[in-house]
Amino acid sequence: MADLTIAHAETPREERPTHRLSAGALCALPVIGLLAIGFAAPLVAILGYSVATPRSFDVFRSFTLENFAALFDPTNTVWLSFLWSCGFALFTVALLAVIAYPIAYGLNRVFGRASAFISVLFVFPLFVSENVRLYGWVLFYIKNGVLDGTLKWLGLAGGPEVLYTPGITLFGMVYTYLPFMLFPMTLGLALVPRDLVDAARDLGAGRLFIWREIELPLAMPGILIGMLLTFVLAIGATAEAKILGGQSIIVISHDIEIAFTYSQNWPAGSALAVLVTFFIGALTLFALSKLDLDRMLGRR
Repeated sequence: MADLTIAHAETPREERPTHRLSAGALCALPVIGLLAIGFAAPLVAILGYSVATPRSFDVFRSFTLENFAALFDPTNTVWLSFLWSCGFALFTVALLAVIAYPIAYGLNRVFGRASAFISVLFVFPLFVSENVRLYGWVLFYIKNGVLDGTLKWLGLAGGPEVLYTPGITLFGMVYTYLPFMLFPMTLGLALVPRDLVDAARDLGAGRLFIWREIELPLAMPGILIGMLLTFVLAIGATAEAKILGGQSIIVISHDIEIAFTYSQNWPAGSALAVLVTFFIGALTLFALSKLDLDRMLGRR
């Protein structure tokens, strides 16, 4: 009997399954909490307001699709603002792709030790408020301003009246978002192996052939990320159309701002914000599905 008791006592207990989080999950908890508070919670609030009763604050207490139906009303001109925003964003991306590529190529292949200093020159304006920089351009182009006054002092005709036009709005967007196109494009070009380019050149490939068949395809992930980032930022731009454009063109972000401020119609503004967010999110997911992020991050 004693032997059976000892044997029973020495029998190991069954290990109960533990539900402890892994080290990676524990480290990710602060980031998850930050995203939940700063990103997910505002989106949930916007979704709640988008289905609330129009011109009310009955969030999470009512459900209606009238706000979305109003956006698709043929008499609603909000889609004109959306088209203007898309047009400005597309032209900004196209112009910056042409402007930034030679600079990015120079930072990788030409400038050598000066590349770091030149990069700082492009980063430095980001330390100054965007509104301050745009008002600086207003002082430069305004009548009797820097450009106009200098030309008149030299005895020439006054400067061109470019303020408060769609063209100056596009100029402001190109100026503002240049770094956001430049640095992803620079990263993409940095992924092109120099040995591969040298080998193609040794085999008799021309410069245009090397660019079309080697450099451009290998750098395309970085170029696409720069285009996507620039487009997302540009489609939500407001300051350029306000300060430089003088609201001669109403963009979609300004319509959302008006709905939340002057009109005090939060449900309508939320519905418009949801549609814009859905459009940008779908575009982002489509673009990311075409990118090889593992190769860009050096995992393979």
